[in-house]
Amino acid sequence: MATDTTGMTSKDYYFDSYAHFGIHEEMLKDEVRTMSYRDAIMKNKHIFQDKVVLDVGCGTGILSMFAAKAGAKHVIGVDMSNIIDKARLIVAENGLADRVTLLKGKMEEVQLPFDKVDIIISEWMGYFLLYESMLDTVLLARDRYLSPNGKIFPDTATMIVSTIEDGEYKEDKLNFWDDVYGFKMTCIKEAAMHEPLVDTVESRVVNASQCVFKTIDILTVQKADLSFTAPFEVSIARDDYVHAFISWFDIEFRACHKPVRFSTGPFAKYTHWKQTVFYTQNTLTVCKGDTIKGTITCAPNSENPRDLDIIYDYQLEGKEQTSAERLAYRMC
Repeated sequence: MATDTTGMTSKDYYFDSYAHFGIHEEMLKDEVRTMSYRDAIMKNKHIFQDKVVLDVGCGTGILSMFAAKAGAKHVIGVDMSNIIDKARLIVAENGLADRVTLLKGKMEEVQLPFDKVDIIISEWMGYFLLYESMLDTVLLARDRYLSPNGKIFPDTATMIVSTIEDGEYKEDKLNFWDDVYGFKMTCIKEAAMHEPLVDTVESRVVNASQCVFKTIDILTVQKADLSFTAPFEVSIARDDYVHAFISWFDIEFRACHKPVRFSTGPFAKYTHWKQTVFYTQNTLTVCKGDTIKGTITCAPNSENPRDLDIIYDYQLEGKEQTSAERLAYRMC
């Protein structure tokens, strides 16, 4: 049966997309993601025992069920997507309906059966950490419902940048538009340069040090902090070419007795978040020991806040080449 899309906004389309089972299958099969949450919850039953837990964006209810199995007194899951209708059946099928309550609606509109919660759990991260993320909603839930000294799982995210040599792929992806079966389509090439690429990057093409340019403490961060300009500096590891910047994020559950961490970077096991590639206009010739430094600016797009405007301002003062560029991208 077709979905009636009359009058739907971009936010509506976002939530509607999460009603499709394929998205949830991909996330559940992401063992790094799912097992990290499972370990953070199930190996810390002393933290969850007899606690009231809120699962923001509960999806299929997997995190809610982990929390219930870990001894939570009660778990409330909230999701706006139609997947929650299936999640209720899943919870009942697993004999947890008496301790897991699932509410359909927006976090700011639903009425929870408890005034305060002891723990918030959420898998809110998007590509480049913040693209189409639910962090705004987690912060709203935190400010409205989390009790003093309450905990958030996970509670820390770090954003990391480096550089890559990626000439062959860049040639195939971008220069393809210069000659498409004998026709020039350079207007698409120009647009493609401003759209970050989400893909799996082989670790061997990373050719610089890693720089953490943003750390987010979810217990204290404010919505305004998610629009930022942050400095970065990386050191080139070998004589090579730089065709792009690469970014990824790491996640940490510091509230655990033994902290649980996972990375979405190219040196770690695959996750469905992959990495985000930002191609430079110019190919940079670099030597070992050269430094590339500058700033990264990130903010929600003014027309569609779920999109991200990202700007790289960088300078290379190298042995072979000097270069400076301001690169503007939009994740949409």
